Amino acid sequence: MNRYRSTASYTSQLPSDQVLVKLTKILGAANIQADPAKNEHYRMGWRSGGGSALAVLFPQTLLEIWQCLEVCVEGNCIIIMQAAKTGLTEGSTPSGDDYDRPVVVINTLAINKLYLINDNEQIISLPGTTLHQLQNELKAVNRAPHSVIGSSTLGASIVGGVSNNSGGALVKRGPAYTELSLFAQINEHGQLVLVNHLEVDLGDTPEEILTNLQNGYFDKSQLSQSNKLASDKEYVARIQDVNADTPSRFNADKRRLYEASGCAGKLAVFAVRLDTYPTATKEQTFYVGSNSVYELALLRRQILSSFKNVPEVGEYMHRDIFDVSAKYGKDTFLSIKHLGTNALPKLFSIKGSIDAKLSKWSWVPNHLTDKVMQMIAQVLPQHLPKRMLEYRNQYEHHLIIKMSDEGIYEAQSFLESFFADSETGSYFTCTQAESDSAFLHRFAAAGAAIRYEVMHEETAGEILALDIAIPRNTLDWLENLPESITQHLEKKLYYGHFFCYVFHQDYILKKGSDTKQVKKMMLELLNKRGAKYPAEHNVGHLYEAEPDLQQFYERLDPTNTFNPGIGQMPKTKRNCACCL
Repeated sequence: MNRYRSTASYTSQLPSDQVLVKLTKILGAANIQADPAKNEHYRMGWRSGGGSALAVLFPQTLLEIWQCLEVCVEGNCIIIMQAAKTGLTEGSTPSGDDYDRPVVVINTLAINKLYLINDNEQIISLPGTTLHQLQNELKAVNRAPHSVIGSSTLGASIVGGVSNNSGGALVKRGPAYTELSLFAQINEHGQLVLVNHLEVDLGDTPEEILTNLQNGYFDKSQLSQSNKLASDKEYVARIQDVNADTPSRFNADKRRLYEASGCAGKLAVFAVRLDTYPTATKEQTFYVGSNSVYELALLRRQILSSFKNVPEVGEYMHRDIFDVSAKYGKDTFLSIKHLGTNALPKLFSIKGSIDAKLSKWSWVPNHLTDKVMQMIAQVLPQHLPKRMLEYRNQYEHHLIIKMSDEGIYEAQSFLESFFADSETGSYFTCTQAESDSAFLHRFAAAGAAIRYEVMHEETAGEILALDIAIPRNTLDWLENLPESITQHLEKKLYYGHFFCYVFHQDYILKKGSDTKQVKKMMLELLNKRGAKYPAEHNVGHLYEAEPDLQQFYERLDPTNTFNPGIGQMPKTKRNCACCL
């Protein structure tokens, strides 16, 4: 038996004031925030978006999440599950004020336990655990995670990545995926149900299951091997099919929509079970520069189709984002380099709190902390290695390739031969310092685009951020925009995961340009190219969900209680069977 039903259902209609009283009794006054002025940070998206909420909750245990869900169901509330809130498409916060029921946000970051199981070959993650935490714990046991941070922020959660099909930068791993999870959902009868598909014996009631999991009361060394997937084991073969006319990964791919995986908050996910991987004995980074789109397309095809060992990582940067990242991502680069990644999540949190307070004072300039950090960074010495800067001057396109073990010699021999007679490209073998700098520079790119917008707020328009996946057989992979679009653009910033053919395309619009109209023209062009979007940041409230994805959401959440409005779907309640 793996489904456990609560007594809570929509047959009761608890008034909002009583909802708050009950939630406060469960959590204590310190862990519930109903004051809009004090919970604003948790109601606003990382880049954009936001809305109102009856309250933001901060449960400290899995059982408290369950008890809060029961109260929310009794009160006919909308439920928005939230962890690190690092999504780029507004999917983990309310969206506007036009909901038909009270909105409750449940932030799970305090519940951040991680269990290594079966000789460290798998992990079970609770909802607040971050990828950064996972990397640190696995490093201590000589294992590697299913994903690493690729394009956004250091605080991203493991469960958030699974829920949103996040891809990350690892070529061999593919999107975050598992068929083993523990979650709550509201069924077609309006009843709250706990579903245990972790394939771990944790007890016979929700209280037992959640308490035992929270406290680690289960055998972590002798769990039975499951026939279900705890990672996308088919992904390497998928990207090696370089003649396929479909993308390698994208959010609406129904092959990888399964319960918690891709749920986008349409379930309350308590835990996921994921594979880990052996660490490489040796790694080597190669830095490639080229002025030919076609040359890099051939390089990609030959590496993926002929290598016995595909790259660990292959990150692309156009010269324009190289420049923007060098200037506007410099403080991020230097902070990570000198303070380490352990300090960054806390520093980002402190910055967010300061920004929230300063925003209340009308006399304080907008984005004051960003502007101060930018000023300090500008007076510091050059931070990028000499050879990277030389390649910036010589080449429009930059590719950072990391190989491991036997793949190092394979790549060295190939690159030497491939560029032997090239007039448009070259490569160099990185020192450790150059490798670290190249990947830090690439990591800083996404935040740098936002910083550029902040520093030019008087003259530049909004950012239009797209993440797209193009067909695997494409040779002309860099878009060619018509004048009808380029006339609205101040900057085009291209970067992404090159071997996966997943690109992040940030457009800084000119002041006064209509963002919605430009986006519409962009998406029409992408449709003609056979591209899929979004590729790894999920639809949120910014994209329309494709039919397969809409049907998946409706199956998971038949009453439209969890995160309604995702994928530009209706926000209104769907009648459950008991109401018909």
